[in-house]
Amino acid sequence: MTSASLSDGSPATPADSAQTRTGRRTLALLAFVCALPVAASYFAYYVWQPEGRTNYGELLVPAALPDAVLPGVAGQADFARSELDGRWTLLFAAPGACDRACADALYAMRQSRLAQGEEMDRVARLWLLSDAATPAGDLLAPHAGLRLARATPAWLARLPAAERGRHVYLVDPRGNVMMRFPENADPRRVVKDLQRLLKYSALGRGQPSRPNSANPMRTPG
Repeated sequence: MTSASLSDGSPATPADSAQTRTGRRTLALLAFVCALPVAASYFAYYVWQPEGRTNYGELLVPAALPDAVLPGVAGQADFARSELDGRWTLLFAAPGACDRACADALYAMRQSRLAQGEEMDRVARLWLLSDAATPAGDLLAPHAGLRLARATPAWLARLPAAERGRHVYLVDPRGNVMMRFPENADPRRVVKDLQRLLKYSALGRGQPSRPNSANPMRTPG
């Protein structure tokens, strides 16, 4: 009789309610701890700034990129939104026909990453192609590790002015677009912005570098 009386429909006891509240508080605390590194880096970089220090990139209202898989380009594997997690990503949105301004942007992205030295594995690069063109192989040769993917309207909608310019954006380790650099950006000033963000954010520090998704035998650059 005792076993039969203990059904799933039994009313919750005070002890059960207390345990549920404790579990919810624990989950809320874990979520807060996970979000704290990015929030702290934003605060230190944009709010609590020493006098005379300014950022080069334009701060944007953080916008989460859609959770979707984009078609890979130039023989690369498809690009999953989850690849953005854990690293700061320099994202270039532009057509596949690459002119001088486009080549300069790719150069600035590469050099900005390399200039981080031991911290460079915390920085990734993505060229989001806004049309159906495919870049030439000789253009891509100097940019080992650069990911290429075909944009969707939903992704471009999260990138301010992407439809009429060729900007480099910065995506935080949670997949949020949070900064836009000027067209024809000065690589030295992009380097400084990245250095400060990497300094104030511990995300990605100490993690092993990821292999190139398109060719695991190539060292990411």
